[in-house]
Amino acid sequence: MQTSITFRNLEASESIKSYAREKVDRVNKYLDKASDAHVVLALERHLHHADITVHAGPFLLRGREKSEDMYASIDLAMDKIERQLKRYKEKLKSHRAQPHHAEAAAVTVRHDVVSVDGPERPSAAPQVIRTNEFHAKPMSVEEAVMQMDLIENDFLVFTNATSREVNVVYRRKDGNYGLIEARAR
Repeated sequence: MQTSITFRNLEASESIKSYAREKVDRVNKYLDKASDAHVVLALERHLHHADITVHAGPFLLRGREKSEDMYASIDLAMDKIERQLKRYKEKLKSHRAQPHHAEAAAVTVRHDVVSVDGPERPSAAPQVIRTNEFHAKPMSVEEAVMQMDLIENDFLVFTNATSREVNVVYRRKDGNYGLIEARAR
């Protein structure tokens, strides 16, 4: 597996690099489709942050943790990824046997974070403060829920492989999941 490591506000050391590579390589025992990983190690306010992303076939796995020790942060983030993999191991194996949904095309989606009026800005127009673009990959609703859990997000935009429409799955406050289906007129 190809692993890239980025250091932010932290001196790069060979011992941390090799430790992170060794820990990330452990996911190969769960998935034979793991192709690459990206590890971001950062120091912010005396806390060591580890953000690990692993591409495994059509799925993306993510673990983010922080602690007072970088090695502990790496361990905690990888433990989170391994728990996710164990939870979905059977589903991921059965997904390999199914043909991929090639007939539905991925759509590029733009996600803007907008600031709104507040006490300090009573009549100011909303401002975009952050923008993300990503591909809404074709998948089933079940795969979308699994992917959302794997990357630890509260929502996921995807192309429904059955209807070929853009859909959104989201985590509700009661712990259940919701589905928003957009239909073209």
